[in-house]
Amino acid sequence: MSTHRTTHVRWFLVFWLFVLSAVSYLDRVNISIAGGSIAEAYHLSDVQLGKVFSAMLAGYAIFQTTAGRLADRFGPRRVLTAGVIWWGVFTAITALVPARISGAVLVFMLVRFLLGAGEAVIYPSANRFVASWIPVHERGIANGWIFAGVGAGAGLTPPLITYLMIHYGWRSSFWTCSVIGFLVAAVWFFVARDKPSQHDRVSPQELAHIETGLTLASDPAKNNPTDRALMVGAPRSLLSWTRVARSKEVWAATLSYFCYGYVAWIFFSWFFIYLAKVRGLNLKASAIYSMLPPLAMLVCSLLGGTLNDRLTKWKGLRLGRCILAAAAIALAGLFIALGSQVKSARMASFVLAGGAGALYLSQSSFWSLTADIAGSSSGSVSGFMNTGNQIGAAITAVLTPWIAARYGWTASFLVAAALCLLGALSWLVVNPERSLATRRDEVSFPGE
Repeated sequence: MSTHRTTHVRWFLVFWLFVLSAVSYLDRVNISIAGGSIAEAYHLSDVQLGKVFSAMLAGYAIFQTTAGRLADRFGPRRVLTAGVIWWGVFTAITALVPARISGAVLVFMLVRFLLGAGEAVIYPSANRFVASWIPVHERGIANGWIFAGVGAGAGLTPPLITYLMIHYGWRSSFWTCSVIGFLVAAVWFFVARDKPSQHDRVSPQELAHIETGLTLASDPAKNNPTDRALMVGAPRSLLSWTRVARSKEVWAATLSYFCYGYVAWIFFSWFFIYLAKVRGLNLKASAIYSMLPPLAMLVCSLLGGTLNDRLTKWKGLRLGRCILAAAAIALAGLFIALGSQVKSARMASFVLAGGAGALYLSQSSFWSLTADIAGSSSGSVSGFMNTGNQIGAAITAVLTPWIAARYGWTASFLVAAALCLLGALSWLVVNPERSLATRRDEVSFPGE
């Protein structure tokens, strides 16, 4: 009998990625809570404030591919540490913008754009870590926890930022977020390693468990020998972009994720302001009720991942990936449409939060699909898909207040509901068993 104790280092590191994910959303969403105070201090309109919001998302979207490439080349430990420090610095710079500066909108847009560029490393680096540390049959729950950090960070932001604003002013909230970022980055740098074999606290049993489960060859759900061979061999090879561009699955998922991003960022960017300005809730009440959507996202991200795995095992990939996603996104649209019509501000908050939660039931389907169809190039394909998500998010930051100013906030939510329907329908043309990973379509990069 072995005397070695089996360790679970990989799960501690997954937990810390959950923390980093939460901090990334704390630093993204803090400005939506402080936005009213910033707009008042710098005399910004909602449309101008929307441009500031969208600048971060533009930086985040543009640097997705570069961030993934850096994580592949230099490893998630160093790249993610540098990224968190980078966005911590620009979070702090947000608080340093002088009150009487001319062109405040452009200054804030530049600062937030650069913050978004730094934040672009979070999920590509996390995905690179998962590829090296997490066996295939454990990746669903691992990604579920990582993306649950979205809800945790966004959910904790309103009460934390509101408390700091009330007691110390809006600038203090950015200083605090910056310090938190530096602390979690330091912990990640000291406890993480790029590979489990490099970590002195990983037991031989855990190392063997990880290494024997890293490829699809150990996944009973993947019984195509060609796909298994591709995953085991040529880890540095990539699908040609021509092959990716010809895939209706990739375009359908990207279109759906565009709709997803548009809808999700209404909650991240505008929900707090909507409750305060449109529904008439005071600052504290707005902070409390604006926690409901991200908390629903947290719970449903984990629930959706579990349903995804169980439905896939029961009836196959089409039910587990496509039908679940289509039903969840359509349900989100129904909740959002109904919530916009409810007269009670508090009841509307719960109904709209139901829409946010339903949306996140589909989260795991997007990332699982790219792994299903892209094999060893799933990072590139998922990065392409996630760019669509961020474009949708950037558009909602500007378009939502524009629609609200001309047609009312109900119209803004109804547009989001309509996009939910489009996003749901997109999944119906997806075949999750149509693999992109064929040898003739891969291109390799010698010398890497």
